[in-house]
Amino acid sequence: MIDTSIFQDKTAVYYTLGCKLNFSETSTIGKTLREAGVRTARKGEKADICIVNTCSVTEVADKKCRQAIHRLVKQHPGAFVVVTGCYAQLKPDQVAQIEGVDIVLGAEQKKDLLQYLGSLDKHEKGEAFASTTKDICSFAPSCSKGDRTRYFLKVQDGCDYFCSYCTIPFARGRSRNGTIASMVEQAQQAAAEGGKEIVLTGVNIGDFGRSTGENFFDLVKALDQVDGIERYRISSIEPNLLTDEIIQFVASSRSFMPHFHIPLQSGSDDVLKLMRRRYDTTLFASKIQKIKEVMPHAFIGVDVIVGTRGERDEYFEEAYKFLKGLDVTQLHVFSYSERPGTQALKIDYVVSPEIKHERSQRLLELSDKKTKAFYSQWIGETKTVLLEKSKSGAPMHGFTDNYIRVEVDNAPRLDNHLVKVLLGGFNDDETALKGTIIE
Repeated sequence: MIDTSIFQDKTAVYYTLGCKLNFSETSTIGKTLREAGVRTARKGEKADICIVNTCSVTEVADKKCRQAIHRLVKQHPGAFVVVTGCYAQLKPDQVAQIEGVDIVLGAEQKKDLLQYLGSLDKHEKGEAFASTTKDICSFAPSCSKGDRTRYFLKVQDGCDYFCSYCTIPFARGRSRNGTIASMVEQAQQAAAEGGKEIVLTGVNIGDFGRSTGENFFDLVKALDQVDGIERYRISSIEPNLLTDEIIQFVASSRSFMPHFHIPLQSGSDDVLKLMRRRYDTTLFASKIQKIKEVMPHAFIGVDVIVGTRGERDEYFEEAYKFLKGLDVTQLHVFSYSERPGTQALKIDYVVSPEIKHERSQRLLELSDKKTKAFYSQWIGETKTVLLEKSKSGAPMHGFTDNYIRVEVDNAPRLDNHLVKVLLGGFNDDETALKGTIIE
């Protein structure tokens, strides 16, 4: 039994980098510390504990992690500093050497954070606790909202795909998950706390069921029955795992929104082969077509990587043409970053940083056109928006069912409320449509 008396009246700050899954897990860590007596430090207050949840998807992400650690150590002198997440798992000894870091917790250890804190005495030298990849095998549940209106439910962790450019299987281990029953229970708890929207998160959520003998479609159907939860969003799902039955179910579902996020990574079949992806552009295009057939109003976000090894000029032009012709709403564009230990390093053809930047800008411009065209279709329409709290006096924002961001006048009483909104033109920075609340 852990003696939590030492945590009473202690304060903590949390810093998260990376994906929605990381934010969900940080929120769960925060909940664990609060239950032990630790409160979140107020703005400007020196904290006793600093938690940094890291990302390592690119070299830039690693650099941002180091910068965040240095900044927190400076802002909170004497604080007990804990670093966890993907960067911590992949390079634990390197992270432990950063000045001010006390402990580094790998993927298997972070769920047991309290037992590693000890008496919160600063260490002369950082200590690293990280299992090897093959020993990352437990599933730590997480369903929390942090400072957000939406809840994030972790349904799956790890990945068995080993794409040539990716280190995630090494950072998070093999695919595993909790049971459908446990997911339903967590969704019910979120509803009891007043939650109305849940985002399903994970590393490869379509692979749900690998460790329990269940499947993602059955999970979706079970969650759809939970009273009180008005909206679910599927955060990201591999195109080869997004079955027609899932698409058809979402189209007629009570609570699953017409909103998909699907990683493509490249619109060139030659590059997809180099990436060791499990589909081709024909399959991807068929999924988009199926979604639009049954949900023409659906928002579809697509991940794309530019400048990967082997992406010759003609391959990028193929990819650009393919993406231009796709009926999708938004492109999430990433520049390829070389990661140690990946198979992509064996590919000879290297794209220069200048060409990567140029390709990235072209796709971002294409994305902007697609998103604005999609938003423009809805000007003058009335949609239901789940509003989120904002700073005092600032406009409130929220999303429609099909993920159009909407800006309305501040009305704190409507935080976490579903309201009817008449959609107008774009706001000043063109990141949302202005809306008028219809009482």
